[in-house]
Amino acid sequence: MSTTTKPLDFLWFIPSSGDGAYLGTDHLSRPADPAYFKEIAVAADRLGYSGVLLPTGVACEESFTLAAYLAAFTERLKFLVAIRPGTASPAYYARLASTLDRVSAGRLLLNIVVGGGPQELAGDGIFLPHDERYDHADEFFQVFNSLIETGHGHVDGKYIQAHNARLVLPPVQEPRPPLYFGGSSEAAIDFSAGLVDKYLTWGETPDQVGEKIARVRKAAAAKGKQVSFGIRLHFIVRETDDEAWEAADRLISHLSDETIAAAQEGFAKNSDSVGQSRMLALHQGRRDKLEVSPNLWAGIGLVRSGAGTALVGSAKTVAARLKEYQDLGIDTVIASGYPHLEEAYRVSELLFPEIGLGKPVSHVRAAFGEPQVFGGGGHGGNVRLASAS
Repeated sequence: MSTTTKPLDFLWFIPSSGDGAYLGTDHLSRPADPAYFKEIAVAADRLGYSGVLLPTGVACEESFTLAAYLAAFTERLKFLVAIRPGTASPAYYARLASTLDRVSAGRLLLNIVVGGGPQELAGDGIFLPHDERYDHADEFFQVFNSLIETGHGHVDGKYIQAHNARLVLPPVQEPRPPLYFGGSSEAAIDFSAGLVDKYLTWGETPDQVGEKIARVRKAAAAKGKQVSFGIRLHFIVRETDDEAWEAADRLISHLSDETIAAAQEGFAKNSDSVGQSRMLALHQGRRDKLEVSPNLWAGIGLVRSGAGTALVGSAKTVAARLKEYQDLGIDTVIASGYPHLEEAYRVSELLFPEIGLGKPVSHVRAAFGEPQVFGGGGHGGNVRLASAS
């Protein structure tokens, strides 16, 4: 168990399939719009997030292309984009990754995504059963890593044949951009050991996360590798605990039982993911079982696949819950909240000071040094802070 006080590496999320203020309704929803994604990325860059996750899937914008677009409008922000073995050759992915790292000046992070629903995978031409997909991915990364680290790759495997492949232009980062990965099955953990730099888990209870970290550490150590850990969570942070729980209730206030049932049926039918099964087991589709651990709320998972839990509470409360995960070994958080633009501000302004992260980046001075308070934005500007008497 770790007791480090080093601040968490905190990333945000680009909702590239669309966004909204309420789950299970089109009321106050926002379509998938590149201009809106730009607003979120620019805000995250200024607010002090270290990077953003760009999701992958049939309903999402393609993550490499979207990252290249957003990189042009940001300065420090890193982009966690998906490599999905089987959707393109390892040599092609190596060229994509190297170019994106070069045009972003070394701001690329790579998210290995092997799983997914069998129906979507079949649409991408992937017909391998669950565990065999990881055998395929292992051969894929033999070629990919060799290419992006040395410029040369050769594998004549069961699934991948790449003969004397070359990559001429190297990435900025040496030996390559970091590899992130999440998967809860034994096959996934065995695949990740010795390969990935950061293992990601969805927001399960601290006990479950601790057990998973121990399994991954043991598997990595058996192959002579050390790995760091991150967690994917939603956040509902307000000035008080009561306000935060009211916001959580409001988020699902338009969500009908019929919509929940349809979503749960779809998850069960269309996914062979062990991680998804673990998410569903937290709440079992029931509204009365949503606080699955202190301040860990599973309401989002009623209709959202993948990451389905949120930390809910005041900044102090949420910071305390995060410290519990941090003491288990978590050093990275990939966060989100609905809607993502407004919640990026709330999390930065309320939570960051409690967890030791800096203030928003600004290139301009606010005033000539005289303390001021916000005066409503009128013509006279702000108001001088009254001196203590």
